Amino acid sequence: MSVISKSQLRGFRNSTRTFSKSTNDSLNEYKTENRQGKISIFLSHKHDEAEDLDSSIGLLKSFGVQIYVDWLDGGMPTATCGNTAIRIKEKIKENKKFILLATEGAIASKWCNWELGYGDCLKYSTDNIAFLPIKNDNFSYTGSEYMQIYPSIEYLDGTRKNNAGAFIPKGYYVLYPADEDGNQSFVLLRQWLTQ
Repeated sequence: MSVISKSQLRGFRNSTRTFSKSTNDSLNEYKTENRQGKISIFLSHKHDEAEDLDSSIGLLKSFGVQIYVDWLDGGMPTATCGNTAIRIKEKIKENKKFILLATEGAIASKWCNWELGYGDCLKYSTDNIAFLPIKNDNFSYTGSEYMQIYPSIEYLDGTRKNNAGAFIPKGYYVLYPADEDGNQSFVLLRQWLTQ
């Protein structure tokens, strides 16, 4: 797995904004962006990982998509309650794609795992659900083997070969789970986002 490192992802943080803004100010700007005609994504994430969230939104928005983040939703209850879950379910249904920002914290989060389970029921098609795995160099996803059944968004550096033996050009891809013969298919992230 060619997981995107936190340092690599930070290159997208505030990529279209002034660096003097706080992470919260940057994230709040996403609420006012034009959403017309864009593919919509429910981005599941751990709330206390704002910098990773901001960077991930920057990466995904570079492909011209709309991102839904629950805590930027003015219709979300002010205190977490049953209505929070109802609103999240509605938003997962409304958005075409579901991406889990798979940080160490998100993998351990009850809410993220609940959202993934609900998203899986509604969206499970390799065309509509994926992980965006972000990790520190020394972290292992041991205990989260369920991640192996979902496509993952990864950066390939041009050194990996496809099933036919040809090098895959550098870029961001969605890698599908390997089949029983160990073959793995992939598609450019830009293409997956527009399917």
